[in-house]
Amino acid sequence: MKYSESEIRQYVAEEDVKFLRMTFFDLTGNQKNMSILPDALDRAFSTGIAFDASAIPGFGDELRSDLFLQPDTSTLCLLPWRPDHGRVARLFCRILHSDGTPFEGDSRALLQKAVDDAAAMGVSFAFGSEMEFYLFRRDENGEPTSIPYDHAGYMDIAPEDKGENVRREICLTLEQMGIRPECSHHEQGPGQNEIDFRYSDPLTAADNAVTFRAVVNSVAVRNGLAADFSPKPLIGKPGNGMHINISARSRDGEDVMPRIIAGILSHVAEMTVFLNTREESYHRFGSSKAPRYISWSSENRSQLIRIPAAQGEYRRAELRSPDPLCSPYLAFTLLIRAGLDGINRRLVLPDAANVNFYTAPASVKAQFRMLPESLEDAKAVAAGSDFIAQCLPRSIIEPYTR
Repeated sequence: MKYSESEIRQYVAEEDVKFLRMTFFDLTGNQKNMSILPDALDRAFSTGIAFDASAIPGFGDELRSDLFLQPDTSTLCLLPWRPDHGRVARLFCRILHSDGTPFEGDSRALLQKAVDDAAAMGVSFAFGSEMEFYLFRRDENGEPTSIPYDHAGYMDIAPEDKGENVRREICLTLEQMGIRPECSHHEQGPGQNEIDFRYSDPLTAADNAVTFRAVVNSVAVRNGLAADFSPKPLIGKPGNGMHINISARSRDGEDVMPRIIAGILSHVAEMTVFLNTREESYHRFGSSKAPRYISWSSENRSQLIRIPAAQGEYRRAELRSPDPLCSPYLAFTLLIRAGLDGINRRLVLPDAANVNFYTAPASVKAQFRMLPESLEDAKAVAAGSDFIAQCLPRSIIEPYTR
């Protein structure tokens, strides 16, 4: 919902909000925040709140250390897990230089620019994420262990599924924040869970994804547990994925999805380091329904891009390689840019690969390109990519590729 500045001031007063969490993200997608009191709102709206950019790698140095946080008024949200008296609200922020120009390392701004460029071409995108995570027990000192909360399997129910109440609490907390999950269930791994989200415009979908991680961590702590979004928390068990569902419409009615999928397939190896940021991400590929080969097909879960059996507004392409620790802002930016490149170059979607890559012989697999096999390989591919250089500023590329 879009609020005016005066409406936010009124809301803060009426809801007894005493702290406003000014939220932004570093170059690798880690959430940062600064809290202000309500009497600082006028300054936040007019000039922004200054912070020491030199303390955040890649944001600045001692010679040019001041950046400013300016709230995006459409993102006001109460944090339900904070006290009812002296409440806490969150605002996502734009990052500005002292002269008011946008900071080139602001990943939310990069995504908004990609959305605007797509709109100028008459194309609108929507994204929905399927997020997996593990729940682990804590020891007597409150430190996380590697002991799963339960040993249930895919879509099991209580009592085997002990995470049912935690997932319900997560979903209800998100609903209080105006975010409506589509469904939730136990996943294949012990203590592994999945919560899926409805389609949203790209910026809202990215905001929802990072909000989801914060909510899961907070609810897990409240229940004496530890949440783990890492790509491979347990050796020999399924890893965590962040399946990204993509849909797009053209203003002129043309079916642009085949060209968008072709563009993503063309550039996915170059963007992999931004989708899979840790070495263990690459240990996940090729097992437990995680893809390794660059291909697409209908319904086939061994493919990189799957076209689910859905019709009408639910028709989509599901990218299955990203993991939940990636920056959704950079991921969605690159997917939009790759899709637009497919449209501009009128790329033709290759034939569907109706192959089960988990059982296919080596002679069949050899016909397909592969995703990078390690983090170092992914860094090298991105560092040499003209496509990545055109999509992202050097200040963001370097932390991912060095």
